[in-house]
Amino acid sequence: MANGSRQAAWEFFGTELKRRREDAGLTQAELGCRVFVSGGYIGQFEQAIRKPQLDVATRIDEILQTAGFFERTWRKLIDDRRYADYFADVVELERTATKICDFAPILVPGLLQTAAYAEAVTRATNPFAAGERVQAQVMARLERAHILNGTTRPEYWAILHENVLRIPVGGPELMARQLEHIAIMAREQKVLLTVLPYSAGAFAAMAGMMTLMEFPDAPPTAYTEAVYSGTLLDDPALVKRMQGTYDLLRVAVLSPEASLALIASAAEDYRRCASST
Repeated sequence: MANGSRQAAWEFFGTELKRRREDAGLTQAELGCRVFVSGGYIGQFEQAIRKPQLDVATRIDEILQTAGFFERTWRKLIDDRRYADYFADVVELERTATKICDFAPILVPGLLQTAAYAEAVTRATNPFAAGERVQAQVMARLERAHILNGTTRPEYWAILHENVLRIPVGGPELMARQLEHIAIMAREQKVLLTVLPYSAGAFAAMAGMMTLMEFPDAPPTAYTEAVYSGTLLDDPALVKRMQGTYDLLRVAVLSPEASLALIASAAEDYRRCASST
């Protein structure tokens, strides 16, 4: 489903939610209380600013007695087999975020990956997947990066652990191109990029992969990921702790200029390795 038609479908979801809520004689605050979210969240769902999680859609059906309408609609809109089930919500949130902060301990963040790097990672983690499925997942990852090209693109920060530069995903030539792509994105001011060097020592153990997102009319959200699983967090206390961890990582990173110099040096090392083979 194209982005435009998907947004129109979410607007229909919101319109139906408002109509059926009013038919039930409930205010946004009253419905929110019964489904365990704020009234402001209900308003954002109705305006298609924010998408509910599945458990919220299910509870809305129960309270409004809509025979599973909102759950079925949610599943149809979210169900994109190019993304893992636990990541589909994150993709939707990225599209409305005003600020995104990534910490990548091992691999290049999806928003900064080239097609070749994305394909190498996808094939490594899905060795028996058909070629069509691999290409669909690669294209989905590249489509996510389109948010960095628009006039209303989010403020994007990325901290890369030095591991990201040194792990030769797909071979030296591919890595050289990937690192050069990252440098271009930084120079074009599409990302504020810094590197957490090996010399930072124990700081590397402070956090796994994390993404923090801020929105114009909604509380911030955090996302963490492990092997074949991911967790989207919107509990204010947990999000605040993760923001604190990200701030501590910023203390230990190289400056943007030094980070770009290290990336350029790593890319040149890969180039020499590729030319000698």
